[in-house]
Amino acid sequence: MTLTRNEYRLSVKAQGLAKACSPVVNWRYASRMMSALKFGILGLGLGFGLGVATPFVSGAAQQPATTPTTQTAPTQGQTSPPAGRGRGMAFTEPSPMDFHDHEGYVSLFDGVSLKGWDGNPKFWRVEDGAIVGESTPANPSGNSYIAYRNLEAKDFTLKFEIKIEGTGGSGIQYRSKTGLPWLANIPANVTANVGPVNLNWMMTGPQADFWPSRVYTGQFYSENTPMRILAWRGQVVEGFGAKSKRLMGNIADREALGNVVRQNDWNQYTVIARGGTFLHILNGQLMAVMIDDDPESSNNQAGQFGIEIEATTKVSVRNMWVKKLS
Repeated sequence: MTLTRNEYRLSVKAQGLAKACSPVVNWRYASRMMSALKFGILGLGLGFGLGVATPFVSGAAQQPATTPTTQTAPTQGQTSPPAGRGRGMAFTEPSPMDFHDHEGYVSLFDGVSLKGWDGNPKFWRVEDGAIVGESTPANPSGNSYIAYRNLEAKDFTLKFEIKIEGTGGSGIQYRSKTGLPWLANIPANVTANVGPVNLNWMMTGPQADFWPSRVYTGQFYSENTPMRILAWRGQVVEGFGAKSKRLMGNIADREALGNVVRQNDWNQYTVIARGGTFLHILNGQLMAVMIDDDPESSNNQAGQFGIEIEATTKVSVRNMWVKKLS
């Protein structure tokens, strides 16, 4: 009798079932079935253990498993990401701090002259490779400034070294202007010494404060405006010009940050201005952050750089470099 293809397949399946159910066990057949089952279970276990799917095929040739990707050890400056982070790519650290990195910067001071600078020669001079401002009881300056006329900037990174000898104060002006009416009173002894105030030597605008004998060093100060101190040392402040200011967070204790300040010695100061965000960094330590969201604020206009001297003291500034972005 001739069987059709479907009838033949049914016949083969029936024979296999009969073997499996026969009282006389076909041990060779059973052995093959058990071996296939063992390999299948082993492959499944390895698949779960390696995180790779191993095909489970009973009684058939095993397919080669996918080889896991080998991740190389991180190089210097790289950190292996925690499990589940980075998608197998190493994290990287920023380049180390380098105050003396001047790539992309221009110098504001040539170290030997006041070229480009404009201030009252009664108080300002060059000495030992630094711009020096000095106020004495016999030659009082009050608030006196020297402005750099050859460059204006809005967004920038500024680096400089500064030293105060004595108990007076100083600061670095940026985004500042001259010639505006002066709001504070001028002491009588200063007027007697220098005559009526010369507004071309008075600066209005943001200041990175530096007054080692007091708590002001590092703060964000708005010189000659009603805003005055906007972010004290140790603060992160968000504001809108003269309308509002709110503490958003603290960097560290104000008094403790005073330990970063070197009195009667050189300090490395960095000022970063981007849009309405300002960072003051002294000797590698973040001191204050100010965010001014008012586009019309005097803090948010391009302007000049300058140096202030205040009270009886001597201030020295050297190595002034700026990376101007706008």
